Amino acid sequence: MSTPYQLHDPSLESQWRAIILFGKNSATYKFAFAQALLELVGTQTTTITLADLAEPFSRHLVRHLQQYDKQGSAASSQFLTACRRFIAQELTQADLLAHTEKLGFVHVIEAFQVVNLGPIPRPFYEKHLVNGKPHLVLTDALLQLKESFHFQNFAREAEARWQLVETAWNLGLNPNLLEVQYDEAQGLFFVERNLLRRVNITSVREALNGYQKGKCFYSFQDISVSPGSPTLGQVDHFLPHLNKRVHLPANINGVWNLVLADRTVNGTKSARVPELRFLQRLYQRNEFFIASKHPLAETIVNQTGATPAKRQQFLRQQYQIALNHALHCWAPALELPASF
Repeated sequence: MSTPYQLHDPSLESQWRAIILFGKNSATYKFAFAQALLELVGTQTTTITLADLAEPFSRHLVRHLQQYDKQGSAASSQFLTACRRFIAQELTQADLLAHTEKLGFVHVIEAFQVVNLGPIPRPFYEKHLVNGKPHLVLTDALLQLKESFHFQNFAREAEARWQLVETAWNLGLNPNLLEVQYDEAQGLFFVERNLLRRVNITSVREALNGYQKGKCFYSFQDISVSPGSPTLGQVDHFLPHLNKRVHLPANINGVWNLVLADRTVNGTKSARVPELRFLQRLYQRNEFFIASKHPLAETIVNQTGATPAKRQQFLRQQYQIALNHALHCWAPALELPASF
């Protein structure tokens, strides 16, 4: 079943991102499964066994467990217990892979392709039994996705989403007080715990990119989050950071005001205020965050308002403040068709 995110964009890229951003988050297995799929589809194979999946799937989960122990909402998990025992050197690699093949995929294979309580329109794989054992047959949809410009971004986007979810689960912060902050110098999102202890979460670029569908916010050109890429997106303040004091007590450096832009487009925008029509796009992008939950959703709600009406009013007010201190509005020279 489609989400508002997919409403005007039924592309395969949006289907994949909807899984990562809006699929159920009762455990982080879907992120490990996504990373495993992305690795294996790159090997040119079209049929995947659970044994094939076991190594990358368990490797990614073990890596995250070493950082944060809570990787699901269930009170206990035999599979995660096996991963913890492997970390403690109580299980061998072979033991872990056997446990993974037996326990790791009980729900995730069926649940992965479900978004908003319904299956995605074009599945990326089909499950078949061969001699009584499950095999995944990759569909043309996933093979086509591999050839997409955006494929290069998917692993980083999944990792960023995983880091956001596990941080929200493990820090135990009050949602009503939660504020993810932006470190412009390091390009990171972070939160502060008790006694102002800082916890870095993830790359801002990688966290924002999926919610913009891998596009420049203004021109809708394709952008990358891969370091060194000629199309690497730049983080931009939609309303100029230059006049941040006039917006107080609103946080102009908040997540709600951060977008990704093509390097050239961002250079021409500089500290100018975008035309009013872009404000609705900013609102919609922020609503994508809110629909996605944990923890940027809570941050945007806390910064801009508890209801859609309040959030729209907040944006209009801040836009007018910015406009009062601007000489004129700006729009990019190039604009491709928008999908949100």
